[in-house]
Amino acid sequence: MNTVEMLERLVAFDTTSRDSNLELIDLVESHLEAAGVSSRRVWSPDRTKANLWATIGPAVAGGVVVSGHTDCVPVDGQAWTTDPFALTLQGDRLVGRGTADMKGFVASALVAVERWTTQELKRPIHLALSYDEEVGGAGARPLVADMAAANLRPDYCIVGEPSSMQVVTAHKGIETYVATISGTEIHSSLAPRAVNAVEFGARLVTALSDLADQRAAEGPFDDDFDVPHTTIHPGVIHGGTALNIVARLCEVELEFRYLPGESPDALRTKIEGIAAEIAGLMPDINDVGIIVRRRAGFPDLDTPQDSPAVAAVEALTPVAGTSKVAYGTEAGLFAEALNAPTIVCGPGAIAVAHKPDEYVELEQLETCDSFMDALGESLTE
Repeated sequence: MNTVEMLERLVAFDTTSRDSNLELIDLVESHLEAAGVSSRRVWSPDRTKANLWATIGPAVAGGVVVSGHTDCVPVDGQAWTTDPFALTLQGDRLVGRGTADMKGFVASALVAVERWTTQELKRPIHLALSYDEEVGGAGARPLVADMAAANLRPDYCIVGEPSSMQVVTAHKGIETYVATISGTEIHSSLAPRAVNAVEFGARLVTALSDLADQRAAEGPFDDDFDVPHTTIHPGVIHGGTALNIVARLCEVELEFRYLPGESPDALRTKIEGIAAEIAGLMPDINDVGIIVRRRAGFPDLDTPQDSPAVAAVEALTPVAGTSKVAYGTEAGLFAEALNAPTIVCGPGAIAVAHKPDEYVELEQLETCDSFMDALGESLTE
């Protein structure tokens, strides 16, 4: 089976994060078993999803972790011109949900397994597949914990998020929160007698925007990022029930993407302080106020440019140079849990991920296949 054929099979599974990924994991398990490779599942608490990891080559220290996530984002409401869960060839592009983010990389790695098993690897390749990356990385946390408990000590890790096959050494960390603003209800004709949750939610959004403007003006900065400062973004707001009812509840969903080296705890404290200041303007009534709750997050990635891992992965890809990116990945989790330098490098462009008619170019998959061959060869020395 070649990479395009494997990708066709992977895309056919609707592994939107809200749904199970077990049919895809069944396929991967069978594929590995046919190549003589045993694997281990790490289940979700409700056992509707699973991570999977496997070792190809000798059970010794060192080697490389090759990682990808199996879930994808929804297609609801998007204007697709093809069936998103059927791989469609359009010129030099393969169109389908997850082709770039990131089933193309997973397909290339799975097809490479059979070739890796024929090479005389001196150090292992650990294949790791996670669930729920798109909704905060819930799967990767128990996955990396299980791998660490098995005493894996890789030389470095590769996370195959779409980077157009360029080596990515750093990305921002992400923290997501929801702020719940509680007021009191009354007929809108008597609005001054109530506490309008939507009004105080709007004040919170304005204060967060002011904080974002401050960061943009004052930094700190890292000009290697396309957006060179930490960003604060209130992205979703819900509130009220009808125009003629003063709103009792309002929710604001927000995120911040912070530069490596910044403290997410300090940023959280800052946001909680802003919420407390606004809550202090509300009447002192039971159940009136603002509560800020953390939802999810990814740690930042900051692999030193002079790390041997950077040079090792640069040697595997024909794409020159390195970059830093604003999007988050599971790479920081692997770096922390396995105490190993971690690189992001995979086929496809992040600019087309999550969009209708998502695609990966055939040339990118071919480059990734050569990358996988070079990786195996590097571990025979």
